[in-house]
Amino acid sequence: MNIEGLDYNTQREKLVLPEYGREIKKMVDHAMSLPTKEERQRCANTIIDIMERMVPQNRDNQDYKHKLWDHLALLSNYQLDIDWPYDVSGAQQITAKPEPLGYPMTHIPVRHYGKMMFEIFEKLKTMPAGEERDELVRVTANQMKQNLYQWSHGSADDEKVISDMARFTDGKIQIDIDTFKFDKIQPREPEVKKKGKRR
Repeated sequence: MNIEGLDYNTQREKLVLPEYGREIKKMVDHAMSLPTKEERQRCANTIIDIMERMVPQNRDNQDYKHKLWDHLALLSNYQLDIDWPYDVSGAQQITAKPEPLGYPMTHIPVRHYGKMMFEIFEKLKTMPAGEERDELVRVTANQMKQNLYQWSHGSADDEKVISDMARFTDGKIQIDIDTFKFDKIQPREPEVKKKGKRR
C-alpha cells in the first residue's frame, strides 16, 4: 500500500546512532547547513544540551560530555565544521562491532554429560587410588546421574551411569553397584507461569 506523505523507517536513511532519533539527526543536518562557523558552533552547543537532557542519568559518568561530542561527530559524519571542545578522532570506535568470539568445537561422545565431565574422566584416568579419587568418583557419578535424569526427562539408571563411568575412563574406574550409594535426586519443580488477570 502506498500512501502519499507516509513513509516507513525502513525506507529512510539508516541512523548511525538510532537512540537519538531522527529529530536530532535533522538538527545536525541543519547545523551543517548554516553559513557561518559561529552559527554552527552555537547550534552544535544547543544540540549537545538537548542530547544531554535525553539521558540525564548519565551525567555523573566520567567523560560524559566528551562522549556526547563524539556522538555529534558521528551523527555529522565528521562534516560539521566547528571548534570541537574535545578530540573526536576516536569516535569511530563507538560504532565498531567487536570481533565474534570463537566457539569451542570440542567433540564429546555424548552431549548430556557435557565437556567438563569429560575433562574429569581424563583426570580420573591418571589419578592414583585413594580417598581423593574415591571422593571425585562419588561426586562425578552423582553428577552424571543428575545430568542423565535431566536429559531423559526423569529416568536415570544406576547401571547406565556405572557403565558410562567405566567406558569413558577406559576401564580405570569400576564402581561396585552393590556397595555404591547414589545420592537421592531431588526433582526440580516445573516453573508455573502466572497468568495475568483478564479485565
